[in-house]
Amino acid sequence: MDNNPLKILIADDEKDILEILEFKLKKEGFEVYTANHGKEAFDMAKRVQPDLFLLDVMMPFKTGIEVCEMLRKDMQFKHTPIILLTALGDEGSHIKGLEAGADDYLTKPVSTKILVTRIQTLLRRTVNSSSNNNQKNLVFDSLTIDPTAFVVNIQSQEIALAKKEFELLYLLASIPGRVFLRNEILNQVWGNEVIVGDRTIDVHVRKIRQKLNLDCITTVKGVGYKFVV
Repeated sequence: MDNNPLKILIADDEKDILEILEFKLKKEGFEVYTANHGKEAFDMAKRVQPDLFLLDVMMPFKTGIEVCEMLRKDMQFKHTPIILLTALGDEGSHIKGLEAGADDYLTKPVSTKILVTRIQTLLRRTVNSSSNNNQKNLVFDSLTIDPTAFVVNIQSQEIALAKKEFELLYLLASIPGRVFLRNEILNQVWGNEVIVGDRTIDVHVRKIRQKLNLDCITTVKGVGYKFVV
């Protein structure tokens, strides 16, 4: 890490887990802040402006998913990486977390090595995205996709998309009519260092369709997706 360590805010109501995560991540060179419940985490975020959130799902006052939704509605944290931690291993909980705008989802207990790898991958991808000046605006009639500001406009109305939703839309729209394979989408949007399943793509495509209210993403059954004007 450099002289300005990246800041991580951890929220978990289990004191032992909170202390372990804080200790391990400080050893990795991160500047760590902790909260005991969801409301405290959201209030603290305004003060410390973390580079990444690590949120437990089952917390009092505000759950991790509720905090995630609140952060995604706040322009300041619209694209800040969020990892959800939970003891719930069912697919439904995973999907709810992704729909709320989380970038990654890990089931407890999680090894420190895996957690640090996921954190570093998300932070590296965030830095690369913000420093990429080669991407251009994509314009299709009343739809404009601006990668520098992570903004989508339809008839001059700004539509809020989560970071991964935006990246997926931009990828598909970059070559209209081309079918992107599922593995290709996973590698280019999430990277092969982050383990996610096919349902992850489906959830994000559904959210994009709902938010844009446009029939611009077509499913190619058994293959992948394509953007159609």
